[in-house]
Amino acid sequence: MISGNKTLYKALAGVSVLALIACSEPAVEDDTTTDAAETATEETREAAGEPTVEEAEAFVADAEAKLAEMSERASVIAWTYSTDITPEHEQAYADIDAASTKLSVDLANGTKRFQDLDLPPVLQRKMNILRGGITIPAPSRDGAAQELAQLNTALSSAYSTGKIQFEGETVPQAETELLMRNLTDPAKLEEVWTKWREQAKPSRDEYAQMVELANAGARELGFDDVGQMWRSGYDMDADAFAAEVDRLWGQVRPLYENLQCHVKYKLNEEYGDEIVPLDQPIRADLLGNMWAQQWGSTYPRVKPETPATMTSIDLDALLVEADYTPVSMTETAEEFFTSLGFAPLPETFWERSQFVQPEDREVVCHASAWDLDNREDLRIKMCMTVGAEDFRTVHHELGHNFYQRAYMDQPHLFKNGANDGFHEAIGDMIALSITPEYMQQIGLLDDVPGTEGDLELLMQQALEKVAFLPFGLLVDKWRWQVFAGELTPETYNQGWWDLREEYQGIRPPNERPADAFDPGSKYHVPNNVPYMRYFLAHILQFQFYKAACDQVGWEGPLHRCSFYGSEEVGERFNAMMEMGQSQPWPDTLEMFTGTREMDGSAVIAYFAPLNEWLEEQNADRTCGW
Repeated sequence: MISGNKTLYKALAGVSVLALIACSEPAVEDDTTTDAAETATEETREAAGEPTVEEAEAFVADAEAKLAEMSERASVIAWTYSTDITPEHEQAYADIDAASTKLSVDLANGTKRFQDLDLPPVLQRKMNILRGGITIPAPSRDGAAQELAQLNTALSSAYSTGKIQFEGETVPQAETELLMRNLTDPAKLEEVWTKWREQAKPSRDEYAQMVELANAGARELGFDDVGQMWRSGYDMDADAFAAEVDRLWGQVRPLYENLQCHVKYKLNEEYGDEIVPLDQPIRADLLGNMWAQQWGSTYPRVKPETPATMTSIDLDALLVEADYTPVSMTETAEEFFTSLGFAPLPETFWERSQFVQPEDREVVCHASAWDLDNREDLRIKMCMTVGAEDFRTVHHELGHNFYQRAYMDQPHLFKNGANDGFHEAIGDMIALSITPEYMQQIGLLDDVPGTEGDLELLMQQALEKVAFLPFGLLVDKWRWQVFAGELTPETYNQGWWDLREEYQGIRPPNERPADAFDPGSKYHVPNNVPYMRYFLAHILQFQFYKAACDQVGWEGPLHRCSFYGSEEVGERFNAMMEMGQSQPWPDTLEMFTGTREMDGSAVIAYFAPLNEWLEEQNADRTCGW
């Protein structure tokens, strides 16, 4: 997950607006005549007291200067709060959040004066970002920004400091995830699962207040609600974006359904019909993850049966045997990028990052990458343990850092991903390259095993990547309904579980009370982090990965490719990243992949051997839910 000052703005630019401006330019006219006409028009508008292009340029320049100063100041305070949660730091964070929100709202409203002007495309793009790039906008009335900030901070802190009681012990949030990963007793899983959701229940009313305030802010900016504002941030119409993600889901849904069916039948074999009835969705607490968003912990129970003589790759064990530490895992991830030709991270990265959970204070353990000064003050914040999951995560987080540094010379408003899915996908693209070939290249394996055990590797990946896809889609679909008023506080929870059953084939382990707020048990909901970026990233990372493998001329199975050490890939990769948010994302996508459309076909190609095997396993089963 990206964090720090890059959460302030989302991508927003209307392709139709830019096309209209381009088409409106005279086809034949000498420069002298054009310049004279434009000067006369500007003078006429100025004399009439109407806004001019020159004023628009000055407004945007001033806005970028103010935002740059504010983002650096806010990032320092946010870092301090996230790495040392105290009442004082919490208040400072709330105060700077309010000031940042107020500045952003004031600047967004300031763009209205120039909305009828024909602006140069780059200037128009910046105006659009200013207007639509606030994640949670406050209304402009006095005190609203502070009120919204206090609500946001309270929601965030309640999540990060939440704890449960289990078997006589006080268990903090991060450790509840470990319990869900390691427990197998259905009764204990249900207990931990339910207690974590109990601590989220009191946040429902504050969340509803936040929704009301943010919607008022969005309407002032010309949007129907916050959901429409979020959907408008992808260089296309909001409704077109909703249709686009449905199209992408349609491409990958058959693969997910095959995986869900197989997992349900294998869990039924272990737990029986009473716990896992075959004619119902799967119990959410049995899937090895607090939110059933990734199912990697079920692997021992659902893995393909392979000959006993076959050697499996246990990355957890390999890292421990090689005496890896959180810092050396990070150094290895950095080396992947330097092998592509990127400069090493600055020394301050190693001095200032949080690699492990401190013992003397409360922190936000959720992994994140930071750029505190919009230049080189790059950091990560994690609570790492040595193992495969955090090994992959730290590769992902460094992807954010290298992306941040790549676009640091862009104007402030363009210092962001081409769209928010790009930022998440770039790190995951690197993590996909943690293949047996890569493990040998970095010395974790002496010999690369044959492909006989690849179904195991693909199943491990599918339980993380494919299982996530519908969850990545539905979190924001739920919020779109909330912001649109289709769900009220009284129906928040029912709407949540309706979507989870529809898209995931998942059900709660017990009847949920009417006043429950189960969505609030997921970090990104109380922290107001848009989630569609993760769904897009799970499409784009495979698209980027396949493009990189094509560039190195890889001819083997796609899932075995490693482009570690390819400076050719690094050069094209960096060229794409350097563009930041300066142009519509299809232009940026085309630079690296050769296509202008997001496409789920690379996901299908990557998992093709596993999908064929799953179809064989499911041949005599009744799938669906």
